[in-house]
Amino acid sequence: MHSSEPMPSLDLISDAELVAASLAGDRVAFSRIVERYQRLLCSLAYSSTGQLSQSEDLAQEAFLEAWRQLGSLREPEKLRSWLCGILRHKVGRLRRTDGKEPVRQAGTLEDAGEVVSAEMPVADQAMQQEEQAILWSALERVPALYREPLVLYYREHRSVEHVADALDLTEDTVKQRLARGRHILQEQVLAFVEGALVRSTPGNMFTVGVLAALPAFPDPVETVGIGTAAAHGSMLAKTTGIAALVASLSGVASAVMALRSNLDQSRTPRERRAVVKATGWIFFGALGFLVAWYLLRAGAFRWWDQRVGFAVGAQALLLVTVVIWPVALMRTMRYMRRLRSAERRAHPELFQDARDQVGSTAGQYKSRFQLLGVPLVHIRFSTPDEGERPVFGWLAAGDRAYGLLFAWGGYAVAPVSVGAISVGVLTVGSLSIGFISLGTVAVGAFALGCVSVGVKAYAWLSALGWITAQSGGFAVAWWSALAPVALAPHANDAVARGYLDDPTGGPSRVIIFIVISLLTLIPVAYYARAVRRRMGQKVKS
Repeated sequence: MHSSEPMPSLDLISDAELVAASLAGDRVAFSRIVERYQRLLCSLAYSSTGQLSQSEDLAQEAFLEAWRQLGSLREPEKLRSWLCGILRHKVGRLRRTDGKEPVRQAGTLEDAGEVVSAEMPVADQAMQQEEQAILWSALERVPALYREPLVLYYREHRSVEHVADALDLTEDTVKQRLARGRHILQEQVLAFVEGALVRSTPGNMFTVGVLAALPAFPDPVETVGIGTAAAHGSMLAKTTGIAALVASLSGVASAVMALRSNLDQSRTPRERRAVVKATGWIFFGALGFLVAWYLLRAGAFRWWDQRVGFAVGAQALLLVTVVIWPVALMRTMRYMRRLRSAERRAHPELFQDARDQVGSTAGQYKSRFQLLGVPLVHIRFSTPDEGERPVFGWLAAGDRAYGLLFAWGGYAVAPVSVGAISVGVLTVGSLSIGFISLGTVAVGAFALGCVSVGVKAYAWLSALGWITAQSGGFAVAWWSALAPVALAPHANDAVARGYLDDPTGGPSRVIIFIVISLLTLIPVAYYARAVRRRMGQKVKS
């Protein structure tokens, strides 16, 4: 049995002590060995193979071999050189087996794909295949004698002392080899290589992967199921991305049907032109914001060293959108009401039909049945005139709709609301604000959308969360975040994955939100159909 007392700082424990504890079956001690030397072994393997995934596989195999053969290590204080020997043996065997040089194993620029699978570790998500090919095409021109210290230098926090210690060289020798290696590299690719090597450094998930594959000693210490959490987290991430996209598309579909309804409600050429212009302004304005977020995301990937600035810019743009969007929509709706009244005065002949009279039964429906003095259903099908009040009922629909249960409209407020701007408990819309918020821009305790802000925020492009944030682009949170560009105390680490993951309910919950987003289109489609049936007619010239 190993002690339950917490292990002291990694820097205070010698290799010999870690070896002794590992031989006693202490996996935590062996994890410290992996943490201490994973960067060294991965760097040496990469310097020989030129492939990130293959280098990490070789390093993992070396650690697994070390675990099995640890009892044969006669001088534990020489652990580092022993591990390097195991790795070099595996690299040599790989070369003999494949009969290929490392340069031939590297992919060509033409074969480089777009972006690696989102199921790979987050470090690999940020490294495109094309970037890896360019990186190796530069490094392959450096002889191995100079390449090893060059790779180690940028992966060991730019420390000459660490490189000299790892390779058993003097610091002067390391400096000479670094200078020669830098000289061989072309100046135009040097900065790129440095940044790419930093981003390819193995992190916590490498250690977790080694520990998950370790065979058991007699009476071993049980490990935490972080690997399983990571797998579930990957599935949840993909499902969340799909849900965010569906919620965004639901908002677009709702806007298209709203445009058709507004055109059916128009009675004069001027009204029709105003509807098209206003809808286009709002639609393309929203599209412009989304394009801006996408460009910020692309910029962060292109200029990785400036990713924090791009992430901050994305969140600032989000806050500006949340303010500007509702103001612009409310002003547009007010203008349309004033235009209807002005056109009714200027062209009374175009409003002689009974259904076009203010308060006509064709223009709106209000149920006779009331509950607590409020109509069960109140729906407006015609464009309101200036001064007309919003519709109000248990179920409400119109340009401005207030419902005690459900509301749909350009501006909708209800426990369950759907609209261009929706406010409530469960909200779906272009801009949705609620406890559970789904939409193009989502704000809420649980927010899911193309862009989102909330206590827990999930997004396609950018997420700003108080507790957690998860996104395919930017994720900023006070506690944990998962994203290609993540800013949080726990960003893209095992803690973030474990906290964001809910193996039993996470994916199912998100799937439910996908279904909700799709179901909200049913009342929207019904309303558009009812408007066309009641109010649709050709505009008189």
